[in-house]
Amino acid sequence: MSGDPADGWVTTARDGAVLTVTLDRADQLNAQTPQTWYRLAAIGESLDPDVRVVVVRGAGRAFSAGLDRSLFSTDPGQNGGLGALLALGDDGAQQRIREYQAGFRWLRRPGIVSVAVVQGHAIGAGAQLALACDLRVCSTAATFKLPEAVLGLVPDLTGTSTLVQAVGYSRALEMCLTGRGVGAAEALASGLANAVVAPEELEDAVTALVAGIMGPDIAASRATAELVRRAAAVDAEGQDAAERAAQLARLHALAGR
Repeated sequence: MSGDPADGWVTTARDGAVLTVTLDRADQLNAQTPQTWYRLAAIGESLDPDVRVVVVRGAGRAFSAGLDRSLFSTDPGQNGGLGALLALGDDGAQQRIREYQAGFRWLRRPGIVSVAVVQGHAIGAGAQLALACDLRVCSTAATFKLPEAVLGLVPDLTGTSTLVQAVGYSRALEMCLTGRGVGAAEALASGLANAVVAPEELEDAVTALVAGIMGPDIAASRATAELVRRAAAVDAEGQDAAERAAQLARLHALAGR
């Protein structure tokens, strides 16, 4: 069943303690809208406590090509666009971005392990959604790209903290400032990907990883995950706030051109 625009083109499927969340807009390479982020946030808010693993994937040949192109408009009349965001005023815009970030941040919550299944493009918001997950399994065709700075914006969907955790400061800085594509081999070598397999082996690799995560005692698994997150974490809440403030400044600058 394909996604519905009213649900942000996002579908879910449950198999025991595993929940699969699918961006289901294959004809648009799973381009995202604010409705996508609200739907993701709603899934997180209603998540059954018995769920142990959340698998996030994209339908078709791409994970997600990022923000829907229509939303780059600075016209305040474009619903959900950058101009409409700025028209909310500074406090309103920051609150709105906070709501968008909620669609991503829950994927690192205690009690679950999230796995992104990345085939094809993971660009901008798509890359940040993959980064929001704890683990990333990729096909050899996967490419990550964070082009926000090249477009005059900043990554503001929780991606900066999670990228630094994955690849380290210097590589994260270089990726964000150049906006270049990072292929599957580099993603694996840098720590951005946990595994890279041929496209035809992707499903088996994900199944094996999920089975491995589900193997340990549930209490021990959750306690261990929490310890590892504490050891690796930057101040995620503070970093999310910094993303919002920086994006608001960029929106003002773009609107004043």
